[in-house]
Amino acid sequence: MIVHHLLKKKSVLNTFIKEIRDQDIQKDKMRFRRNLERIGEILSYELSKELEYSQETTLTVLGEKNLKVHNNDIIICSILRAGLPLHQGILNYFDAAENAFISAYRHHPKNSTDFEIKVEYFATPNLEGKTLIIADPMLATGKSMVTVYEAIKKFGTPKKIHIVSVIGSEFGVKYIRKYFPKNTELWIADIDTTLNEKGYIVPGLGDAGDLSYGIKL
Repeated sequence: MIVHHLLKKKSVLNTFIKEIRDQDIQKDKMRFRRNLERIGEILSYELSKELEYSQETTLTVLGEKNLKVHNNDIIICSILRAGLPLHQGILNYFDAAENAFISAYRHHPKNSTDFEIKVEYFATPNLEGKTLIIADPMLATGKSMVTVYEAIKKFGTPKKIHIVSVIGSEFGVKYIRKYFPKNTELWIADIDTTLNEKGYIVPGLGDAGDLSYGIKL
């Protein structure tokens, strides 16, 4: 797996990451969602540099211009519900993409710290030969991402997989590396070193779904 850790270089992305981590700024849900969307746009721009391109001729009012444009059949798959603002940011840049949505959540038997990942809903076009972008803001243990990948395999084999995430853990990155194809590319804003006993990223930012849409039961 090829890992693109964007905060290794300084850019405006640093500001957006700082704001989504800030517990005071997080109280503004609209701003939190919008920052996730903007981060998705930045990650998409960087990702676009690795797509396949072909030359096309554009006719202007004064003549012709040859331009290289990407010619990839893209499907954006977001993990509900936290992935929705990030999904929108990616879709803003790949507006002709097809879309898929999958539910994946942590199920804690008997309210223990142990958990398993449940997938109960998946809507997708055929993935065969497509460029698949999987969007999930948080890459903590990596178990949700791997469970999602196993669930979507029966819907076709993508030509290429890109994973777009905002904050991950070193453990999560190492974990998914074992399960995804070697040519998979991970586009992630920042990577933290620690997971706590509940499998949450430290310092992380908290629950992206709750911060975007409110606390769930």
